[in-house]
Amino acid sequence: MNRAAGILLSISSLPSRYGIGCFSKSAYHFVDWLKEAGQSYWQILPLGPTSYGDSPYQSFSTFAGNPYFISLETLVDEGLLTEEECNEIDTKKNADDINYKNLYEQRYPLLRKAYERSNIYQNQEYQKFIAQNDWWLSDYCLFMAVKDRFDGKPWTQWAEDIRLRYGFAMDYYRKELYFDIEFQKFLQFKFLEQWKALKAYANSKNIKIIGDIPIYVSMNSADAWAHPELFQLDENNVPVAVAGCPPDGFSATGQLWGNPLYRWDYHRSTGYQWWCSRMWYCFQLYDVVRIDHFRGFDEYYSIPYGEDSAVNGHWEKGPGIDLFRTIEHNLGWHEVIAEDLGYVTDSVRQLVLDSGFPGMKVLEFAFDSRDSGSANDYLPHNYPENCVAYTGTHDNETLVGWFNSISKEEQEKARDYLCDHYTPKKWLYKSFVSLVMRSNAKCCIIPIQDYLGYDNRSRINKPSTIGINWRWRLKEGELTDELKEEILAITKRYGRMNWN
Repeated sequence: MNRAAGILLSISSLPSRYGIGCFSKSAYHFVDWLKEAGQSYWQILPLGPTSYGDSPYQSFSTFAGNPYFISLETLVDEGLLTEEECNEIDTKKNADDINYKNLYEQRYPLLRKAYERSNIYQNQEYQKFIAQNDWWLSDYCLFMAVKDRFDGKPWTQWAEDIRLRYGFAMDYYRKELYFDIEFQKFLQFKFLEQWKALKAYANSKNIKIIGDIPIYVSMNSADAWAHPELFQLDENNVPVAVAGCPPDGFSATGQLWGNPLYRWDYHRSTGYQWWCSRMWYCFQLYDVVRIDHFRGFDEYYSIPYGEDSAVNGHWEKGPGIDLFRTIEHNLGWHEVIAEDLGYVTDSVRQLVLDSGFPGMKVLEFAFDSRDSGSANDYLPHNYPENCVAYTGTHDNETLVGWFNSISKEEQEKARDYLCDHYTPKKWLYKSFVSLVMRSNAKCCIIPIQDYLGYDNRSRINKPSTIGINWRWRLKEGELTDELKEEILAITKRYGRMNWN
C-alpha cells in the first residue's frame, strides 16, 4: 500500500429504492463520489447471506453472496421484473433503516419471479459459473433448499438422515427440491455477475475494494453441515467447544460467539486445503482482504459447548505462521489486513510481524482509562507505517457518540492530546479525523458516519446485542458535494490523495 485513504461503508448501508443497499446505481454513484473525494479504498463488510440476527459475520456460507444485494433495478432493465412489481414490495424509497423481516418475506418471491422468467439455462456464462463453482455451490444450494423445507430451522435440527448427509437422503432431496436448488444457483450467479461488474467499475476508477472475512464460520452454515471434519464436532456433529472471547474490562462474562472451532490438526494434515480455497476465492472477490480476529490464529479461546457465558473457556494454540506461509506458497502474495485488536500478547504481535500484514489501529482505544497499558499503542504518534488506521470500526461507537460517552477525565486526556480545549464538542470529530489522517500509517480508513459527524443513532453494530444492528443506511442526498470537497481537502493535506 502507498500512503492512501479510504472510507468504510457497508453495501447494505447504501441508499437505494427497495429496502436495503445493493449493487444498484447508488453503488456506482458512490464509487464516483469516492474518486472525486480523492479516496483509494472502499472498505465493505462481509458479503455473505445473513442468518438470525442479520450479522454479516454469521453467514449461511463463507463462499456464497447475499441475495439481498442483487439490484432489482438491474433485473428490471433485463426484463426479468417490472418496476410496478418492485414498487409493491417496498414503497419507502429513501428509508434510513433496514427491515429484515420485510426483506425476508417479500424479496425472495420477487427474485423467484425473475428466475422463472429468465432463460438462464441458455446462458453460457451461467454454465461456466456452475462448472467453476460446483465445489462449494452444490452443497450450499442444497443446504438452502433443505433449510426452507424445514421452515428455516438450523441444520442441527433437521431429520437425522439429511442432518448427517446419508447418501439416500442426499439423493432424495436433490430430486425432490430440484427447482428450489436451481433457484439458489440462479441467485448466486446474479449476485456474482453484479458484484464483479461493480468491482470492475471501482477498479477502473482506481478504487480498490477491501473485503472483510470473519475468522470463523457460523454453525448454522453450509460449511459446517457439508464439512464437519473441519471443525471440533463429535460423531453426531454436535460441537465439542465453541468460539468466543474471555472476560475483560468491557464484559465481566466475556463474549460467547458460538461458532464451531477449527480442527487445526486436520487442516494441517491436508496442507490447509480448505483455507487455501477460501482465501483464493476471497482474492477473486476483493483487492484487499481484512481477516477478522487475527489473534485467533495464534491462540484461540475455547469454550465448552453448552456454557451460557465465556467464563469457563481457556486458550488453545492455533496454526500460527505455518498457515499463512502455506497460503502464500500456494497462492502467491496478496494484500491482507490483520485485525489484531483486543487482547494482544507478544506472540500475537510476533505473528503479525512475521506475516508482514499491516495490523489495525483504532483511535477510540487510545484514551481508555480502563486499559492504560495498551492505550499507548493506539495513540497516533505511535502508529507504525505498516498499519491501517481507523477512527473506529463497525463494532465501535461513532466518533461523536464515543466522545459523548467517555468520562470527563478521558475527554480531557483526548483534548490534551489534540492541544485543543476550545473547539465546540459538536465539531471536535473533525479534529480527530485529522489526527488519524496525519499519522504515519500507510492507510487510513474512516467510517462515513465519522465524516458526517453522526452520533450513535447511526452506529451500525453494538456487539452482544440483537435486533438493533446492521440496520443503518444513508439517505439519498447525504453525500453532498460540500462533504466531498471537505474530504478531498483533508486527503490532499496529509498526502493521501489518489492521483490516478
